[in-house]
Amino acid sequence: MHEADGITYEPNDRCPLGLSVAVGFQGAVLALTPTALATLLFAHAAGLGERYVTWSVLVSIAICGIATALQAARLGWLGGGHVLIAGAAPSYMAVALLALDQAGPATLASLIVAASLFQLALARWLPLLRRIITPMVSGTVLMLIAAGVMQIAVARLTDSPDTTPTLAAPAVAAVTLAATAMLGLRAAGRLRLWTPLLGILAGCVAAALLGLYDAQRVLDAPWIGWPDPVLPGVDLTPGPEFWSLLPMFLIVAMASAIKALGSNVAMQRVSWREPRVTDYRLVQGTVNANAASSLLGGLAGVLPTAGFATTVTLASLTGVAARRIGYYIGVMLVALALLPKVVALLLTIPNAVTSGYMLVIMGVLFVEGLRSVFQDGLAPRKVLIVGSSLAIGIGLQGNNLIEDQIGGAWGTLLGDGLTVGTITAIALTSFSELSSARRRRLEVDLDMSALPKIDAFLKSLAERTGWDEAAANRLRIVGEEALTSLLEVEDAEGPRRLTVLARPGAGLVELEFMAALPEENLQDRLAYLSEHADAPEASEVSLRLLRHFASAVHHRKYHGIDIVTVEVQQ
Repeated sequence: MHEADGITYEPNDRCPLGLSVAVGFQGAVLALTPTALATLLFAHAAGLGERYVTWSVLVSIAICGIATALQAARLGWLGGGHVLIAGAAPSYMAVALLALDQAGPATLASLIVAASLFQLALARWLPLLRRIITPMVSGTVLMLIAAGVMQIAVARLTDSPDTTPTLAAPAVAAVTLAATAMLGLRAAGRLRLWTPLLGILAGCVAAALLGLYDAQRVLDAPWIGWPDPVLPGVDLTPGPEFWSLLPMFLIVAMASAIKALGSNVAMQRVSWREPRVTDYRLVQGTVNANAASSLLGGLAGVLPTAGFATTVTLASLTGVAARRIGYYIGVMLVALALLPKVVALLLTIPNAVTSGYMLVIMGVLFVEGLRSVFQDGLAPRKVLIVGSSLAIGIGLQGNNLIEDQIGGAWGTLLGDGLTVGTITAIALTSFSELSSARRRRLEVDLDMSALPKIDAFLKSLAERTGWDEAAANRLRIVGEEALTSLLEVEDAEGPRRLTVLARPGAGLVELEFMAALPEENLQDRLAYLSEHADAPEASEVSLRLLRHFASAVHHRKYHGIDIVTVEVQQ
């Protein structure tokens, strides 16, 4: 395989120091510009003075560095174990400005803290929400993010000085896009590692030749500095304003958590040379890390953080997905917060350059979202859910009709394409789930002695659904082999309970086996067996039978619980 066709350094690989610094610097550049711009816009709109502007920009950069390092870590329930660049979340801007106007900085801080705690609860509840927050929903959110940023990137091409030619900004964007895309397609070896930065440099050179580059901000900025803190404090006795604004913040927090979830799922998929099943313990860790860093932002009086899915493209272009890169990006961002002149240098990159580069990044991200949607197949009902969500979300991103009709923060929030598209996907998925056939439930010990109860349970289910004897026997065999497979990977730390859920559908039965299990993933083992078709060992017989009699097998690992879903056709 050509080196540029896949990942060179996987998450747990030890990436060389020089390479880690090079890729880490590019990641820091990707995080810095959107973070600084979003924070500047919020600080100026808030009208809290120049001291707050300086404080908010630099402390936001530092918190984003801490958040990026946390995302790369694996500290129990905290951290996603993959590189996920964090930045200030512009989705909070409208509701944060409303909170400042109606209740003041202390209440805003309390609301952000509450939203962060809500995200921690969402991470804990992910096993219960597995049928609502699905790969289809998270993939749809990624596509909505990509489509929204593409529109913003194109719109920014009109934001150029009147003294420059009309086509200067589009030309610079085209140079940036072409250089990045061509290098991504053909670069190999060390050159591939610098593809993102070289694309940006090519755009900056074109911008300088066409009069779009202004270095005055760099000349005015000091070399080293740290602003005086502007801490709002937290209102420990929330009043009616807090409770009236809380629903808005919880909606935004949920959307932010789903974005982080989708970004981690996409990053897990592109970070390995051989495909692996998504580890939802790492997804929970990503949402927890996002909540922890947002909590820091609330206490510091700045916008909460969110994971930037642009990391997926950085890994794809450079071939480096080692999670230690996240630590280097984190350290660099914290260091940059102490170096205003370096920050100013990076902020002088013209809009046309960043727009051209973002078009490449968002195009790749859109495809990753599409892959997530296709992960579990695309049945007609899923097509309807995804299509409706994208149509509403992308349509509102182009024209916010709801904001025009309602006005205020609720109008801005409910007219935001990403928010409404996400709510649509969740609402339609919830309706599809609630309107489906009722599940039947059985709880037994995770032990072979439970087989007669499971067999009787499945036999009764087949009779109620009108299956013939052959189909009923196939269903019972799947139940037996699923139990046997779970027992083969169970450790010996004590008895466990097994919950079996069965839901009949159109010509199939979906079974769920929920139990606490060790590290090994059954779905990965099934993939391994597909690639190695030699004579099976005794321990592999159950897995091979399970694969033979079941039409689909999916295994999700969460903290404290494993869920194996099996579909059996009639």
